[in-house]
Amino acid sequence: MKSPKRTKSRAPRGKSAAGRRAEVSRDTKETRITVSVNLDGSGAARLDTGLPFLEHMLEQVARHGLIDITLEAKGDLHIDAHHTVEDIGITLGQAIARAAGDKKGIHSSRVSAIMPW
Repeated sequence: MKSPKRTKSRAPRGKSAAGRRAEVSRDTKETRITVSVNLDGSGAARLDTGLPFLEHMLEQVARHGLIDITLEAKGDLHIDAHHTVEDIGITLGQAIARAAGDKKGIHSSRVSAIMPW
């Protein structure tokens, strides 16, 4: 039987005096993940996952979204990347949701194109 998953958050929901920031940690039998985000950042990414392609993709999210992301992940990569990638996704999503808080000031952008073929 797997050990229970624990997730710790260190920022209240909503915008605080420190801005739209959050830090979330997730410890499981297979992984230990810590993510901090600043939604009002400059696009900086400090990543340590052991997965170069995932780090490249997360750098692009940070750069083009102007989100500062600090992420440290330790996982059972000697077996497979599955648990590490999955738990990074869960933890990053939780951190972004927590930092967004009440989501004031976030606007949806939609693009529509008519293709000639």
